[in-house]
Amino acid sequence: MHSCLKRIFAQPLIQAPMVGVSTPQMAAAVSNAGGLGSLGIGASPVAAAQDMIEETRGRTSAAFNVNVFCHPPPQRDSAVEAEWLEYLAPIFHEFGFTPPAALKEIYKSFVEDEEAFRMLLIMRPKIVSFHFGLPPQDRINAMRDAGILTMATATNVDEVRLIEAAGIDVVVAQGVEAGGHRGQFALSERDLGLSLSVLIRLAVRSTRLPVIAAGGIMDVQGVRAALALGAAAVQMGTAFVLCPESAADSTYRAALKSERAIDTRLTSAISGRPARGIANRFMEIGAMGPPVPSYPVAYDVGKRLHTVTRAKGCDAFGAYWAGQGAALAREMPAAKLVADILRQI
Repeated sequence: MHSCLKRIFAQPLIQAPMVGVSTPQMAAAVSNAGGLGSLGIGASPVAAAQDMIEETRGRTSAAFNVNVFCHPPPQRDSAVEAEWLEYLAPIFHEFGFTPPAALKEIYKSFVEDEEAFRMLLIMRPKIVSFHFGLPPQDRINAMRDAGILTMATATNVDEVRLIEAAGIDVVVAQGVEAGGHRGQFALSERDLGLSLSVLIRLAVRSTRLPVIAAGGIMDVQGVRAALALGAAAVQMGTAFVLCPESAADSTYRAALKSERAIDTRLTSAISGRPARGIANRFMEIGAMGPPVPSYPVAYDVGKRLHTVTRAKGCDAFGAYWAGQGAALAREMPAAKLVADILRQI
């Protein structure tokens, strides 16, 4: 493992910062087991995010990662939003609910959230990671000056180079197999959809930074393959969803344990940005619909639709984010999962 990582955590295994799934209990369990636990605070109010960091510190003295979202602030288009709501209205009516009259931006991007930035400088987690892009350079510099190691997701070589030029310490190479949201910087540019194995080799060749492999890794065989390709460590997300420390609800867990888990697809319909999850009716309907509003504005109605349909016993509209290896998920405590993998590397 690269020396800059060894200073922070001992073993080459990171638990992905999954918003809505990762918890202080999970992050602490992974870090206590020798890996690197992570918190995803991108969708959390600042006070709640600070509470999560403090709770995790109360459960472990080891390092853990705190992840934030650096998406461009949404470009609001009232016509697009109205058309999307009109398109989804029949589904709300089908389940006996009135569709929302308007959409809202349900959380800020870190690129413009001064309060979140100040909170992180005060809390000084050992590691902060960025998804969907990079924050302003002065914020990166301030974190470096505060002794915080930084990581950022890349889906192609151009993004790897931008990460290195900004002075970030570590690249997280996200293959198209990965569950959850693609970390693509600019949605206006074509997503190359690079597989993890190809992206690792390209990234390792194009940067001097340590490269973390993320996407579809579920077991020790996947870990070994990524390390053999040149990754300094691996990041695993879907593999931890069934752990008891996970915040995933019963329908999410049931979907991941079912035969449906073999079929994962990328969709923008649920949130407004491409994300991979277990295929469902929402994805099919969204693929045939009008333009989707910007992220995370579209996520406002996506979350509401899941809430009302789930209240009626339907799980066909949930965001069950999962990678292509989802069918390999195992149900066990996070510490045992980490120990089993580290013992066999």
